[in-house]
Amino acid sequence: MAAGAEPEPLTLKTLFEIYGEEVTPTKAKGSRKYDRATMRMFLRFFGRHRKAATLSQRDWDRFIRARRTGGAGRSGKPAADRTIQQDLKLLLAILNWAARSRDEEGRLLLESNPLRGLKAPSEKNPTRVVLTQAEYEALLRVAGEVEWRFRVALVLAHETGHRIGAIRQLRWSDIDLDSRTIRWRGEHEKTGYEHRTPITAMAQAVLVEARRHNPGIGDAPVMPAPKDPFACMSRSLARDWWKRAERRAGLDPKWGRGWHSLRRKFASDLMDLPLKVLCELGGWKTAQTVLKCYQRPDEDRLRKALEAYRGVGSASQ
Repeated sequence: MAAGAEPEPLTLKTLFEIYGEEVTPTKAKGSRKYDRATMRMFLRFFGRHRKAATLSQRDWDRFIRARRTGGAGRSGKPAADRTIQQDLKLLLAILNWAARSRDEEGRLLLESNPLRGLKAPSEKNPTRVVLTQAEYEALLRVAGEVEWRFRVALVLAHETGHRIGAIRQLRWSDIDLDSRTIRWRGEHEKTGYEHRTPITAMAQAVLVEARRHNPGIGDAPVMPAPKDPFACMSRSLARDWWKRAERRAGLDPKWGRGWHSLRRKFASDLMDLPLKVLCELGGWKTAQTVLKCYQRPDEDRLRKALEAYRGVGSASQ
């Protein structure tokens, strides 16, 4: 480009390529995969050569309508408002980043975010299922009949509160049975936060059990894929084993009851802990996330709280 010449208008293709090279690689593995797939979807929908600065309210609304009817995603299936919100959150993040970043000549990639201030759709009453203690015990009773890996994953999910994506990718180098701790690698955490947590006696026992089934060392997977001892068990296997365990346990199908309902159970069971401590134990980035999306006081806890309150009130009269 000649000195003093005006730069070419920034296209979405160029913007996404820059973001994909400079920002996406710093994220966790799952987030990297999501970034790339979602940016491809935006390019198909808005056009590769669309100038980023020309995006408007009409484009925003058009995308929401198309996503709700299945016209934007590659699968052709309608998307829920929560999914659309996540997609648009990424688009806003990319545009905000571009409005703060400068090229080699010191010029902002974008003068401003053209979609700033627009509201994404959100679910009014999202369903967030919390696995009950009775349901957990029913699954635990049949876990060994399903697969030893499933039993290990189930107990670790219950005892540590972590996502199944992080649990199934644990390696023996992450486990310290002597000090009873687990290292959770940032690359497998949604937040990218690497941390170490203590484990319960139950979690330690199930890891010892896993060692008997799979006496690996170093970076060998704790729960290897059945047909590949060097690969971690897949997400699809974890999902399939969960469904098989539900059937064996005689649990009626229930939408939303899955691995993540165990994470909500963990947060709700430990509701009396200081939020900072709970966040560290479960790998949550912010206390607000725990309060908004994970903790659910059950009827028994509410009743005890009310009785304690009434007891204090009566005693003071």
